[in-house]
Amino acid sequence: MKKITGAKIVLETLRYLGVEDIFGYPGGAVIPIYDALYDFKGINHYMTRHEQGAVHSADGYARTKKVPGVCLATSGPGATNLVTGIMTAHMDSIPLLIITGQVSTSFLGKDSFQESDIIGITSPITKNNYLVRDINELPTILIEAYMLSKHGRPGPVLVDIPKNIQEQVIEYSLFEKSLKKESKEIKKFKPTYDERDILTFKNYFNNSKKPVLVIGGGVLNGRCVDEVRELVKRTKIPVVSTLMGLGVFNRDDEGYLGMLGMHGLVEANRAVDDCDLLICVGMRFDDRIIGDKNRFSPNSKKIHIELDKAEIDKNIVVDLPIVGDAKEILKKILQLDLKDSFEIWRDRFKIAKLPKERELNQIATLSVLNEVLDDSYIVVTDVGQHQMFTAQHLDIRQPFQFCTSGGAGTMGYGLPAAIGAQIANPNKKVIAILGDGGFQMNQQELILLAQYNLPIKILIFNNGALGMVKQWQELFNNKRYSSVILDINPDFVKLGNAHFIEGEKIESIESLKRLKDILKNDKPYLVDIQMSYEHNVYPIIPAGKSYEHTIGGE
Repeated sequence: MKKITGAKIVLETLRYLGVEDIFGYPGGAVIPIYDALYDFKGINHYMTRHEQGAVHSADGYARTKKVPGVCLATSGPGATNLVTGIMTAHMDSIPLLIITGQVSTSFLGKDSFQESDIIGITSPITKNNYLVRDINELPTILIEAYMLSKHGRPGPVLVDIPKNIQEQVIEYSLFEKSLKKESKEIKKFKPTYDERDILTFKNYFNNSKKPVLVIGGGVLNGRCVDEVRELVKRTKIPVVSTLMGLGVFNRDDEGYLGMLGMHGLVEANRAVDDCDLLICVGMRFDDRIIGDKNRFSPNSKKIHIELDKAEIDKNIVVDLPIVGDAKEILKKILQLDLKDSFEIWRDRFKIAKLPKERELNQIATLSVLNEVLDDSYIVVTDVGQHQMFTAQHLDIRQPFQFCTSGGAGTMGYGLPAAIGAQIANPNKKVIAILGDGGFQMNQQELILLAQYNLPIKILIFNNGALGMVKQWQELFNNKRYSSVILDINPDFVKLGNAHFIEGEKIESIESLKRLKDILKNDKPYLVDIQMSYEHNVYPIIPAGKSYEHTIGGE
């Protein structure tokens, strides 16, 4: 009679779910799974050089392919090395299935070699997690975990599988029955709005004179881009975006004022500050958006369209919460008879065009990229000044074209996330925009570009500093630059060469035109762009302050 091991069940179930690619790093507690992988057909495994690289790669994969990313690590330090990446996905509502090995069940709770309570450690940063104690439950748990990660508000789910469960054997027929067996019903986010809320929306909207629409990452996760665009087109309402909502509109779209928040464009923040009605869709009023909560959009009524009722009134008390699926809510709103006479209000806000840069800096570099960028590109950033410059000045033209760590602000995210994005989208051109500080946090993942022939273009905005921290020390700590000046950096081009990646330095604004040719080739390439750390990212609203405290900069 045909038998199957727990390890093989893991792979067969993933294939059954449609998983094509996984990212991982082997270790003692997952040897049975890796042994099953040795000759398994239908799933590609990408071996990163650190578990954090694996989870960030799965994250970049998920964000750009719009399916859950999957990663695999061993117990103990292997599992705990995933924690930063799990938290990164959790903060931005990214669906991940994380599979960890664990010591055998007889060794649990005994401080065994490479034992860690990864369930307890990750409980606050996962939607759910599971410790498998019965091989017969393994297929059902994996299916449930995968479905839960993408259901409702997406997020990471972890499944911890002891080694002896991986090694156990059951009859194949039992496994097949488990696949067909209905997993227990996933608790749904129940809409709590009714038709009176939709009519109240209409009343608020039609009685407003200065409305503004704010869109967040939930517009992308909720697949309601078309409905949002139709609302803006029909009503001519000005619209601003959070960092996570970038790509729904592009810079040339009429009425789009750009990103709001701490490093938002002045016109976007001014519109929010001055409006009388603020309609927020799929965003969570985080502190980088609101600053001083007592002064945030002080004269407006506030409508919050949100799937997760836990976000309602958490940071800002709103006048009209509408809790449910944003796509369905917007469809109902589009059936209403809404005013469409906001051109005069909207046209008060004109985004100033910057003069052409005369020296090599972040804005000059991004201006060159804007001449090249089209829908075939995906742009991934790390975290810091370069990230904010990119969010402000790069013309992100399509949903899911921009990939970055928002809520967590995880340095070291960019390179492995770009790897995941490229694997998820082999026909796209992936650009990784990194700072010299964040790049060094996961530079070990460079070797994957050569190993898997990934034609990623790495652009290092090398200003010789931890730029964002340096900027804060400059503005708020009297220029007391403590441990932020990177006087001695590696030669990044030689580092790339050591990983079989060609590259070059750009040291003048005239040389920037080389980027156009570099981006056209089909090989991985590393560009070290030399910049001064004196260039700060403006505007900036100091933490905890409101719009009137904006520091404009040069």
